Amino acid sequence: MTSPLPNSASPASAVRWTSRLWGTLLVLCAAMFLDALDVSMVGVALPSIGSDLGLSTSTLQWIVSGYILGYGGLLLLGGRAADLLGRRQVFLVALGVFALASLLGGLVDSGPLLIASRFIKGLSAAFTAPAGLSIITTTFPEGPLRNRALSIYTTCAATGFSMGLVLSGLLTEASWRLTMLLPAPIALLALLAGLRLLPRSERERDHNGYDVPGAVLGTASMLLLVFSVVQAPEAGWASARTLLSFLAVAVLLTAFVVVERRSPGPLIRLGVLRSGSQVRAQLGAMAFFGSYVGFQFLATLYMQSLLGWSALHTALAFLPAGALVAVSSTKVGAIVDRFGTPRLIAAGFALMVVGYALFLRVDLDPVYAAVILPSMLLIGAACALVFPSLNIQATNGVPDHEQGMVSGLLNTSVQVGGAIFLAVVTAVVTAGAPDDPTPQAVLDSYRPGLAVVTAVAAAGFLVSLTGLRTRPGRNSVVVAKSTSVEAGSAAEAERVAVRD
Repeated sequence: MTSPLPNSASPASAVRWTSRLWGTLLVLCAAMFLDALDVSMVGVALPSIGSDLGLSTSTLQWIVSGYILGYGGLLLLGGRAADLLGRRQVFLVALGVFALASLLGGLVDSGPLLIASRFIKGLSAAFTAPAGLSIITTTFPEGPLRNRALSIYTTCAATGFSMGLVLSGLLTEASWRLTMLLPAPIALLALLAGLRLLPRSERERDHNGYDVPGAVLGTASMLLLVFSVVQAPEAGWASARTLLSFLAVAVLLTAFVVVERRSPGPLIRLGVLRSGSQVRAQLGAMAFFGSYVGFQFLATLYMQSLLGWSALHTALAFLPAGALVAVSSTKVGAIVDRFGTPRLIAAGFALMVVGYALFLRVDLDPVYAAVILPSMLLIGAACALVFPSLNIQATNGVPDHEQGMVSGLLNTSVQVGGAIFLAVVTAVVTAGAPDDPTPQAVLDSYRPGLAVVTAVAAAGFLVSLTGLRTRPGRNSVVVAKSTSVEAGSAAEAERVAVRD
């Protein structure tokens, strides 16, 4: 691989980033920003889309779910494809498909075509996300350089998710089509810059063949799992259809595990999950994104349906959290270097639990500065600490040829966690829906859902606490303090601490 990093023996922390290195990171951040933006941006535009295209509520759901289905279902395959076919190639091709699908979504006049374009966008994001993350982790050596790069990268994802609401609120005032079209020119510019700036990577040559059965089973199981979770609230969690779907998922996952254990070149090397730090990163990612998606869903309903706020007003209410994440991007890496990922993840989850718990105080006549704003600031601070730390912890100590695999696994945990816990929160709120839907009764029906969100974050906090324990003779996992920018050197390898 041709790296934009200078080949120097000077301390990593003292190396100045070149303009080419910044350009490489900017391209990858732009793609990650668009992936996250697309998850949140479409929600505010749904009423206008339904009115313009004459779509039912159930059809509108699939405009959101189609993206999630493609994204969450194909991440495992996308991560491994980046390792086997070349990270740069996979990233650029998928980014081009994303741009075309964005253009299609803004021009169609048919519900099914719009849903198809959303699925294609999700599919392409399933390849750009792990490929982009693995380009960073194979370009920047472990330690301060990688920690800084990952903190900026993951901050762009969190900022994109938060800013999606604001941008959608603004654009939908003019036309919902602008919401769909916005990613196209940004993706095209990132593609053109990527062709010039992204480092070339070699395909993995000694990979013992392509794990076609594993790819089919892994993709099918993830697609069916996301589909089953998305449909469960509508079909009923105890319905025969839902139960049979989850049974089929269990069968497919069991078959997938059997195939992966026997395959000479598995889609996922199951041995990577023997690392306690890796398992905590995956579980933490599920709890982190699952709780936040559930919170954003309920908070948006509360502000728009009960308080009567406009889409733009609601988006601005979330802005402090996104702004706090954005301004902290260049600082988190240094904090990780000093305190390590387990402490930051635990601290972030603690802030998240307090933020969600405070939001339980809301009523029908809230004072924003005293009731809502403190929750938003705490949640923003939590996102700034947790998300970069999870990415650093998941990718530390992993060899270059498996970075795409681990990146795909982490992104899968994020998406599956979001789909599962959002469905659970929706089911809880639906089950408690009042017969007499007075504003106070509706607000009371939201509180159990907020309690579930808080409990999920608390579970993430408890998982993170297990990473704070130290065992005699075991090294700490988290931050590999590199003294050289030469990734892969023997001296650096000795510093990569892996906790079992």
